[in-house]
Amino acid sequence: MIPLITILIIIACVVLAFFILVQSPKGGGLTGNFGTMSTQVMGVKQSSDVMEKGTWASIGIIAVLCIVVVMFVDKPLGMQKQAPAKQEQKAPATGATPAPANAPATPAK
Repeated sequence: MIPLITILIIIACVVLAFFILVQSPKGGGLTGNFGTMSTQVMGVKQSSDVMEKGTWASIGIIAVLCIVVVMFVDKPLGMQKQAPAKQEQKAPATGATPAPANAPATPAK
């Protein structure tokens, strides 16, 4: 599943690069050659709405696909939460019972 999503991300990146390279901030790119009317905002002509919507759509598609691919990636072994292993404590071979862990240590005389 990850290779398929990766291929889709690469295709969306190529489409995004196309939309960005076709646009020209002064209207001299391909959008000016098709005879479309461009609007003027703060002294710079914008490209047509189709190019702008295509740019935003491809950015959104890339973002969604990147989030989706993260859901399919396995976590490294060190990052997974594991239940603590139950360790059985065995009594020493001499038959003495160990002192409790919270008991104060008594100094030897």
